[in-house]
Amino acid sequence: MNKEQLDKVASGKGFIAALDQSGGSTPKALKLYGVEESAYKNEAEMFDLVHAMRARIVGSPAFTGERVLGAILFEMTMDRQFDGQDAAAYLWDKKQVVPFLKVDKGLADEADGVQLMKPMPGLDGLLARAVAKGVFGTKMRSVVNAANAKGIDAVVAQQFEVGKQILAAGLMPIIEPEVNIKATDKKEAEALLKAAILKQLDALGADQTVMLKLSIPTVDGFYSELVQHPKVVRVVALSGGYSRDESNAMLAKNPGVIASFSRALTEGLSAQQSDAEFDAALDKAVESIYRASIT
Repeated sequence: MNKEQLDKVASGKGFIAALDQSGGSTPKALKLYGVEESAYKNEAEMFDLVHAMRARIVGSPAFTGERVLGAILFEMTMDRQFDGQDAAAYLWDKKQVVPFLKVDKGLADEADGVQLMKPMPGLDGLLARAVAKGVFGTKMRSVVNAANAKGIDAVVAQQFEVGKQILAAGLMPIIEPEVNIKATDKKEAEALLKAAILKQLDALGADQTVMLKLSIPTVDGFYSELVQHPKVVRVVALSGGYSRDESNAMLAKNPGVIASFSRALTEGLSAQQSDAEFDAALDKAVESIYRASIT
């Protein structure tokens, strides 16, 4: 694991950009960017268009390691290039932004109030490719829809089990058990989640550390024990459907937690904007999320 990258992620000022929309979420991301479904005929064209959007974001002068600590890529993005250079290498060499890779294969059907991750039979091969490409860490998402102790324990156990496989490959796992912001018992779910995570953290080996990606909690500062835990490199927050202004306002009330926003980052960006307009809109977004992350 690259020590310079680890130091940046652990103690740098800024946030992590989530640029990892996959097959299911890409049409929505493109639509918000001003690209209608009629603009592409098939999945290949759709992924070309979303890659162009991502390339425009990371190529912008507003997108640098001064405010953006890391960026999470979709597998197909890792295998592509930005400005003629492999995506992960470009991020670090040109922008000083630490590259991460989304490794999950989507969500299983709901059971016990949660959605576990689908099986990942090819994970070892993907991790080896990521290491070869210069990727620093990974991200994988499960979802908690209700305060069900059995389900939450299962989600956290699965996340940490796969997390150890990722650590063994020499990568830093971002463990992401997202609590659905629409859950009617979100606060109770978060209490169960925190307890389950603390239990798993305490069981990690001497040299094992992880990152956590969590929904912004209902109770301000609720995850401070996780922020301060010696086994946690960084706690990052997802926007989860909140607008950028809402996400930033809530995040600012959680000291030590930084943003890892996807839709809230790209809000207001459009394919129809001139480069000057696009860069100005992105700069405004990056600055506001940066400010909320350094509180």
